[in-house]
Amino acid sequence: MEFAELIKTPRADNVVLHRPFHRAVEGTLCLTGHHLILSSRRHDNAEELWLLHSNIDSIEKRFVGSLGTIIIKCKDLRIIQLDIPGMEECLNIASSIEALSTLDSVTLMYPFFYRPMFEVVEDGWHSFLPEREFELLNSVTSDWRLSYVNKEFSVCPSYPPIVTVPKSIDDEALRKVATFRHGGRFPVLSYYHKKNGMVMMRSSQPLTGTNGRRCKEDEKLINATLRAGKRGYIIDTRSLNVAQQARAKGGGFEQEVHYPQWRRIHKSIERYNILQESLIKLVEACNDQSHNMDRWLSKLEASNWLTHIKEILTAACLAAQCIDREGASVLVHGTEGTDSTLQVTSLAQIILDPRCRTIHGFESLVEREWLQAGHPFQQRCAQSAYSNSKQKWEAPVFLLFLDCVWQILRQFPCSFEFSEHFLIMLFEHAYASQFGTFLGNNENERCKLKLPQKTMSLWSWVNRPPELSRFKNPLFEANSLVIWPSVAPQSLQLWEGVFLRWNRSSKFLDEAYEEMINIIEYNRELQAKVNALRRQLAELETDDGMQESP
Repeated sequence: MEFAELIKTPRADNVVLHRPFHRAVEGTLCLTGHHLILSSRRHDNAEELWLLHSNIDSIEKRFVGSLGTIIIKCKDLRIIQLDIPGMEECLNIASSIEALSTLDSVTLMYPFFYRPMFEVVEDGWHSFLPEREFELLNSVTSDWRLSYVNKEFSVCPSYPPIVTVPKSIDDEALRKVATFRHGGRFPVLSYYHKKNGMVMMRSSQPLTGTNGRRCKEDEKLINATLRAGKRGYIIDTRSLNVAQQARAKGGGFEQEVHYPQWRRIHKSIERYNILQESLIKLVEACNDQSHNMDRWLSKLEASNWLTHIKEILTAACLAAQCIDREGASVLVHGTEGTDSTLQVTSLAQIILDPRCRTIHGFESLVEREWLQAGHPFQQRCAQSAYSNSKQKWEAPVFLLFLDCVWQILRQFPCSFEFSEHFLIMLFEHAYASQFGTFLGNNENERCKLKLPQKTMSLWSWVNRPPELSRFKNPLFEANSLVIWPSVAPQSLQLWEGVFLRWNRSSKFLDEAYEEMINIIEYNRELQAKVNALRRQLAELETDDGMQESP
């Protein structure tokens, strides 16, 4: 298919653009295969807007006489208005945008056509290989091994080719366990706690069914993570009621009679359409400027967004507590093990592991616990808060995770190397990007699409020094301790940087941020002068001492 077939009117003049915090601009609108471009060539002020079609969530058309208006609602929550003279032109442009923003084929998306204008210093596709992660693990323990049992994606289609499992469990046992777990997602290592040697594993639900089916290899696999005389905890991200209902459909949970050393705890975290509805309600509340205080607060509460944040953080804190304070190993799963499971395992690591609070460590966490672990980004991020078509698979699972990280960052502002701008950038690229990192639903699909060969990795761009400096937190001071966030309702706040950034100018916050950076820089200069003067004083005192000695 040629993009030209979808573009009925490639260009329109005298189009007026309205967007948040900018004055209206008149210019020429151009449609390409992947971008909507508006260019104003006024002699006093040239302006350009480049908008990826894949960032468009929905469009609305309005007409007053022959003047048409297109309102574009974006996945990054922006709302843009285009006033186009001529009804036919307006209709043609609207239908072209709709067609180009809903392309079915992944290979027609922009990452396959994007050619970077920057020099690639580091290939992000090879920055976070499992073998490198395993080297770090192997330097502190020899109880684990890399398994290539899934190298053809035949054992578990949503797992990566290489996984870390207990050394005492062979590949034949893993194949048997895979048939006992939903989607073949057998328990694999998620995190090793150096302080006490406890581990966190993740999987999908066991297929016990109504007959109480068991699998001795599965029992052996998860028991291999326990120390002699120690108990472990299974954190199930479903309510007990939902887990029991799953048995009727062939799923279920670990029965105590077969897992006597494990205590099961149910921590219910919502999924799918409930989360999507929550996002829609929240964004609707944030965009409504006509609220009085009562209406705003009741709409915010009705969205349940902060309740979901609290549920996820509570489960993550529980997992971290079991590992660090109880000295127990943990297995986390829900139903498929691709959504709430990953929220819990990755947030628990942010709480426990200082490395995950650095930029490189956080990238590694996203790569390991989201991309390689098989979170279906293509399905979950297909639509954002404005889409009119209701699909079954969309859910802001990754955005909720980033929001939880922001909540912890806000409570521990000096413990993270990255700023909130880094988290916002990841949110934007998960929904629409020129990079191939978030395309596909798992490693199997990325491999078939040949993404490392045909597209550029987001990390190749982010990890360049000029970009890195934009995402660094000026308050960062390395903190090697476990950090325990408060999950009390009073401690959780609306993430204004995402949900209110197009409704409220951040001018004064930006100015305050600049001033803070200036103060920190000035403080560093003064500290350097103090250190230099101390050295001079010490040298003078040494010289005096030498002169006085006979």
